[in-house]
Formats: sequence, C-alpha cells, structure tokens
Amino acid sequence: MASFIYLASQSPRRRQLLEQLGVAHELLLANAAGDIAEDAEAIEAELPGEDPHDYVQRVTAGKLDAAVARHARRGLPAAPILCSDTTVALGPQILGKPADADDARRILRLLSGAEHEVLTAVAMQSGAQRLQALSISTVRFAPMSEAQIEAYVATGEPMGKAGAYGIQGLAAAHIAEIRGSYSAIMGLPVYETAGLLRQLGWAL
Repeated sequence: MASFIYLASQSPRRRQLLEQLGVAHELLLANAAGDIAEDAEAIEAELPGEDPHDYVQRVTAGKLDAAVARHARRGLPAAPILCSDTTVALGPQILGKPADADDARRILRLLSGAEHEVLTAVAMQSGAQRLQALSISTVRFAPMSEAQIEAYVATGEPMGKAGAYGIQGLAAAHIAEIRGSYSAIMGLPVYETAGLLRQLGWAL
C-alpha cells in the first residue's frame, strides 16, 4: 500500500485538513509544464435545472476522472487519488465562486439573514476501486448590512470561494450557526475522508 496519496486540488485548505489527519500527500494539478492543457471550468459548468446535490457529486467525479487520466499520462507512481468539490446551495440555487466583486455582493445579499446548505463531495480512486461520499451541512448567516457586505468584499476573501465566503476567515463574524461538518464547509470533510481511507486499508 502506498504511504501517501495524490491531492488533485489547489486548495490550501484541503492540504491543511489532510495534514491535520496526518496523511502524507503530493499535489496532482492540471496544466503542468509539458502536459496537455485541461479546461477545469468546463467540468464545473452547471447543467440546466441540475440539483445541487447531483451537481457537486458530478463535478467531483469529473475532476477525479481528469486526475486519473493526468496520473496515467505522467507515468507517476501508484497511490490513491483524492478529489473534492464544495458547493453552496440556497434552496435549488447553486451559488458558485463569484465572477467579480459585484457578483460577490449579490451572493452575500442572498445569504444575509438566511440559512443555506454547504455540500462537499469527496471521491477517491485507488487502482480500479472508486469510493465517494457526500457531506451536507447547514449554515445560517446573521443579517449583514450593506456596509458590512462592502467591507467584507473589499478584503478580497470572497473571491475564489463557493458562496463568496470562507468560514475559516473573516466571514465567521457573520455566521450565527452551523450544523454539520466544519471541515467540510472549509472544503474537505475530514470524517468522511478518513472513512474512505480506512476502506483502502489506512489506519486512521
């Protein structure tokens, strides 16, 4: 059994959570020098009327397919490959990463004073074996004034994050309640990830 896993994600939060578990890992990222170009944004495109739960699992599976192909192309040593994706859903509406500051303001206005779901899917490939899990958490934002939204957007923290916020950052000052997995809201459900690794023989 390999003593490490590949993490197919640029997220520093996912790296941090794997380190918390004590799992050695190497990054397996798209678009490395000498490799073919990959269009990650195409994988994340929503299908018309797609349910958020289906969306996050489909995107995670698509990212894992791409990572498995990347691993094979590069002739890398065998080890499990981990992918994860996080989606914020307000009812049936998927709130992805904001396109710009105006979009971040729009998303935060929707979340202000409301309860939403954070869906984090995790999938792992080891040889021909594929394992996956879905973590569902609920987050309730306190009402945010326009000045608070403006100040938060000005920090730049909403950019690149599903739902235009990071729970581990300044947004925590506006989050009144969470139910579920804090680590999943950050980007990687530690309990579910440990469960997948245990199925592969890891002692965690």
